[in-house]
Amino acid sequence: MSDNLAERWAELPDLLAGHMLLSLAAILVGLSISLPLGILAAARPRLAAVVLNLASVIQTIPGLALLALMVPLLGGMIGYAPAFLALMLYSILPILRNTIVGLQGLDPVVREAARGIGMTARERLWQVELPLALPVIVAGLRTAVVWVVGAATLATPVGASSLGNYIFAGLQTRNWLSVLFGCLFAAGLAIALDQIIRLLEVAARDRRRGLAIGVGVALSALIVITIAPSHVPSGVFRRAGADMAQTGDRNDLADETIVVGAKAFTEQYILGAVMQTRLESAGARVERLDNLGSTIAFDALRTGEIDVYVDYSGTIWATVMNRPEPVNRHAMLAEMTGWLYAEHGILALGGLGFENAYGFAMARDRAEALGVSSLADLAAHSDGMTVGGDAEVFSRPEWVKTRDQYGLGAMQTRAMDAAFMYGAVRDGQVDMISAYTTDGRIAAFDLLVLEDPLGVLPPYDAVILLSPDAAANPELVNVLSGLVGTIDSDAMREANRRVDLNRETPAQAAGWLLEHLRTGPGADQ
Repeated sequence: MSDNLAERWAELPDLLAGHMLLSLAAILVGLSISLPLGILAAARPRLAAVVLNLASVIQTIPGLALLALMVPLLGGMIGYAPAFLALMLYSILPILRNTIVGLQGLDPVVREAARGIGMTARERLWQVELPLALPVIVAGLRTAVVWVVGAATLATPVGASSLGNYIFAGLQTRNWLSVLFGCLFAAGLAIALDQIIRLLEVAARDRRRGLAIGVGVALSALIVITIAPSHVPSGVFRRAGADMAQTGDRNDLADETIVVGAKAFTEQYILGAVMQTRLESAGARVERLDNLGSTIAFDALRTGEIDVYVDYSGTIWATVMNRPEPVNRHAMLAEMTGWLYAEHGILALGGLGFENAYGFAMARDRAEALGVSSLADLAAHSDGMTVGGDAEVFSRPEWVKTRDQYGLGAMQTRAMDAAFMYGAVRDGQVDMISAYTTDGRIAAFDLLVLEDPLGVLPPYDAVILLSPDAAANPELVNVLSGLVGTIDSDAMREANRRVDLNRETPAQAAGWLLEHLRTGPGADQ
């Protein structure tokens, strides 16, 4: 079995269990709200119109946007709560609509007959109306199940563990096996739940008690199969003693659980794996929360939902501290460090030793043909040109200032996944991209990073940040301090290249990087 496949299988128990629990909870709570509300509204046309319109408005919000909106609404909380709330709201419309339609569509003659034989309103509802409307209601429930299980894959960016972890990470690292895992298991779970609900409907309609018991057993088995493995010690699924451990058999953090966060691009996955390896070798149990947006990651650290992650000085300066102008590298690090501790109790442990700046890159032959070597040169050619970038960059102050100060307002922007933008500029699908300067594809694709003569773009030193609680843990600080100042730009670029071009996994690249730190130049310093 390949290392890539082994890692995907090792991740499956936790991700599948998280996806199942999140989906089932959202569906059950959504059903408990929408079914009674639908019964109440079915006999009141005005109420029905109001609740259906409200549910429809919620349904028109894109799933990822709805999930993201839950984070600020819950005071910056990430993880299970915002994902559950968004998915629960997402499940309401199909069940509510089908309950109302099913009950309102009953033949009035049937109701009159029930009244004629002396049935009370409660008896008519439970013995006549709901059984007749059941096929329509169940159809709505089946739709809700498929929607929720599918939408749960989008919960990854808000920090909820789901099969979407496979998809988001796979897209960023171009690991199509990871994407395939996420798609297949999410689809399989949706189909399995859909068919179980269909069989329950058949059992209820035909009064087949044996079938109902069998389906109940099947549902219980599905829940146990998807959830129980996540509670088995990880050594059952992972090779004992990660072969990347570099710090010996220490027990400084024995029995402690440390949550390591990471943003949604290759370098972050690698650095997350590096910290995970160091912490596990010191005896800690490590949980990972990957694919976080910049503000979500910082808020999670501030509130203690993650203990540690790597961020960049320019990002903190521009998007968290809201400072309008960059300053020199050392002054920025010093001021940022003091501000983080004074305002939030967050400890900036130190820089890793490299800078991963935003830079704007063009295909070298295209730039040379236009006589462009800097952003200032580009202004004369910007009309009709297209700049590509990740989904975040065009809303960040760095791009706004670059556009305004260099007169690039005529350029069209095209947001895309970071995994695709390097190939897009190489192939001429866009004229320029917002590149990460430690990305190995810059050299591999012969791209030219344009100079920034006005100094608009701030420095972006990679810095280890610890939450207030983690900062108070001297053993944790000691273990991670060993990484400060040890990774240079060339080493980070090579690690990124191994993932993006050689198709290694982030864990493999992290293993190479740690080995490089042990044996490479300066290892004994």
